[in-house]
Amino acid sequence: MTRLKIPVGVSDFEKIRQNGYYYVDKTPLISALLNSESTEVTLITRPRRFGKTMAMSMLASFFDIRKNNGPLFEGLSISRQTELCQNWMNQWSTVFFTFKDVDGLSFQDAYDMLAALTAFLFQQYDFLLASERVTEYDKTAFCRIVYQEASLAEIKTSLLLLTRMLHIHYGKPVILLMDEYDVPVSKASSNGYYQEMLNVVKAILSTALKDNPSLKFAVITGCLKITKESIFTGTNNFVSDRLSDKNGFGFGCGII
Repeated sequence: MTRLKIPVGVSDFEKIRQNGYYYVDKTPLISALLNSESTEVTLITRPRRFGKTMAMSMLASFFDIRKNNGPLFEGLSISRQTELCQNWMNQWSTVFFTFKDVDGLSFQDAYDMLAALTAFLFQQYDFLLASERVTEYDKTAFCRIVYQEASLAEIKTSLLLLTRMLHIHYGKPVILLMDEYDVPVSKASSNGYYQEMLNVVKAILSTALKDNPSLKFAVITGCLKITKESIFTGTNNFVSDRLSDKNGFGFGCGII
């Protein structure tokens, strides 16, 4: 009898598939998202340890144009939808950003962490600096973020900048995946700088999600839906999927 390899503490889809770990097939989430074409932004709220990050990692592996992950999806539910895979698998520029480590005892500490994580994200797309399609203005702003010299306004609009540059470079809109969006605000609430961090996160979400012509669609995860301060004010075609929703997206159906 083959001994199962349990991926304790592993939430990276590619690592799980490459190393033959026990895996609950979450790929039906892909077709569920694509079947709701009119929905531009989907917020999925689930408790901690419910597989949100792993699901987002799977989505990034499936869509990201920089990868060729067909073998990783062999035998999974989505692989049976041949036409969908031809049109979507590794065909779209994709940005996957997680807010889970944005934390600190003060606003400045947390903001510095956010700026550093944003810089790390941008470094993954440094090929844009060699793109003949991208303007020098955008390249200069890109470099300021990478070298952590950006202004507060530039950090607030960083995802808008990145999606625009990718849209221009590839000639097609971008899929944006944001994991644990509520962590910075939740941590700020516990440490006394709630309003300052709320203003930053709200601006990041607003500029990236509302009327962004470079956005194909976005998926956001978190434990909470922050509505009191209207953090998603004005977001176009917004759908919130909660654990209690009977017809929600779900996170999978099979075990591999």
